[in-house]
Amino acid sequence: MVLVVQKYGGTSVGSVERIQTVAQRLLKTVQAGNSLVVVVSAMGKTTDGLVKLAHEISANPSRREMDMLLSTGEQVSIALLAMALQELGQPAISLTGAQVGIVTEAQYSRARIFSIHTERISRHINEGKVAVVAGFQGISSLTDLEITTLGRGGSDTSAVALAASLGADRCEIYTDVPGILTADPRLVSDAQLMDEITCDEMLELASLGAKVLHPRAVEIARNYGMPLVVLSSWTDDPGTKVISPTPQPRSLDDLEIARSVDAVEFDTDQAKVAMLRVPDHPGVAAQLFGEIAGQDLDVDLIIQSIHEGNTNDIAFSVSKGILKRAEAVAEAIAPAFRSPTNPSDDEAEVLVESNIAKIAIAGAGMIGHPGIAAQMFTTLANAGINIQMISTSEVKVSCVIDAADCNRAIAVLCDQFNIKSSPARLPTELTDNSLAASGVETLHATSLHSNPVRGVALDQNQARLAIRYVPDRPGMAARIFSILAEQTISVDMIIQSQRCRVIDGIPTRDIAFTVAQAEAETAQTILQEAASILGYGEVLLDADIAKVSIVGAGMIGQPGVAARMFAALSQHQINIQMITTSEIKISCVVNKEQGVTALQAIHQAFGLAGNQQVEVPA
Repeated sequence: MVLVVQKYGGTSVGSVERIQTVAQRLLKTVQAGNSLVVVVSAMGKTTDGLVKLAHEISANPSRREMDMLLSTGEQVSIALLAMALQELGQPAISLTGAQVGIVTEAQYSRARIFSIHTERISRHINEGKVAVVAGFQGISSLTDLEITTLGRGGSDTSAVALAASLGADRCEIYTDVPGILTADPRLVSDAQLMDEITCDEMLELASLGAKVLHPRAVEIARNYGMPLVVLSSWTDDPGTKVISPTPQPRSLDDLEIARSVDAVEFDTDQAKVAMLRVPDHPGVAAQLFGEIAGQDLDVDLIIQSIHEGNTNDIAFSVSKGILKRAEAVAEAIAPAFRSPTNPSDDEAEVLVESNIAKIAIAGAGMIGHPGIAAQMFTTLANAGINIQMISTSEVKVSCVIDAADCNRAIAVLCDQFNIKSSPARLPTELTDNSLAASGVETLHATSLHSNPVRGVALDQNQARLAIRYVPDRPGMAARIFSILAEQTISVDMIIQSQRCRVIDGIPTRDIAFTVAQAEAETAQTILQEAASILGYGEVLLDADIAKVSIVGAGMIGQPGVAARMFAALSQHQINIQMITTSEIKISCVVNKEQGVTALQAIHQAFGLAGNQQVEVPA
């Protein structure tokens, strides 16, 4: 008999009628010969209402009592759904996280799952009952019985973790959209349904704010090779399959990510080209990378930091084998960015560095855990390794360092983050047998899709901070981001500028990064207070930004993807304020009021539109 775990979100069980509709669907699943476990979220906006009640009582309620309060929302849902199934003649039992035996770390409001004691739920399944489980919650231990919650997306996490623990045949996530779409259908009316997507692509999209799946749930599915499908609660359409690689053997103890970083990656076949002092206006990045794409040259990292005056710096990395060709393209285009009438020394120039390596840490556990980037920077600084470039995604931090420091950087990072082996990712090629034996990955991969871009995402809830004239020496980035981490402020994009300014004989560079808008002013105040101690200049805040991103495994080894994205923005006169990339993602910061236009333009540029308009129920 097939064992299926299904999860239904708050919208799907938002009323008595919808609960009864879900019960009918569950009955059909059982009648088809399946054993069934159902994970349910709180009804509709119940959690929001409970949060509001708490803040009417206390301006700063304790996190323990908040978990006690919020866990009640799911208990309502599971009891009502179990009753609805029983009314249909189907035996069912509702179970809280504690009753299921979901044991978590002792972290209120953001706990991670250590293990699930499946004896009781297995007994109910064997008796022919549908087990209706409260998502989003667990207990800190089987003796203390302290109720904990898993944070945003916790019901997704509960469902996939249960599926892995029970050895289920598949996990189905039911939501208010028909599956994974190429963009938010509320913003892009012709967003297209994907029939499948890789775990790595889904991980990036989920981290960028695609609310259909939480990245922690995706990471568990990937680690355990759990077949995962996202479907509509309202139709019988096949939905979207999330494809996991074949997993390495893994214990069910410490089931969820036991550490924030689960891989250290490296690439020694890297060289850097930087164009300094290019004009800060729409079309510059499109022109540069259009020329590069025209020469069929594949670019890896791309960073553009904040502007200085009317100019900006753009740097990118390529494989060493094509460095000469990339340099020639940059040198050929540089004169177009210089003034023909008033030439000066302070104009566009090209700098090349061939003795570099890229080192990266990766893991979905970084999300919502402040201080991981600071930990990486501190580790490198303590080893005397200076960082030349920084580029981040939500689940990866990449640094360009001197090639001579690469082996040492790998060793200290693996030691710091306790990395002995890495889970399977996209197909890779290891270039060093000793590193391959330790499970460390390189950063090469091949495409699984014909279209290089699978999805587009927009985040309008971020603000940008820029720190001017940071002394360019090991440890500065570590100290800056450690200060923020101590205040539990999570940082998203981080970019270190290429332009070097000598202030009082000290080389300096700018560092820019994004944070949640709600934390931006606090972060600015904290950094301003530390300026005199750390020796950097002013701290600038801009809350009027949006981040637009593209994701796709197919962009690896595919020249011209970045150029097409930049050209789409240029055609709408949208200026790019910052650029950062990972292997399967490119993100640009633009003016906030142009964010939706940027999203729609890029979606159209990559031919992602579908034939049917997707409607999202209220």
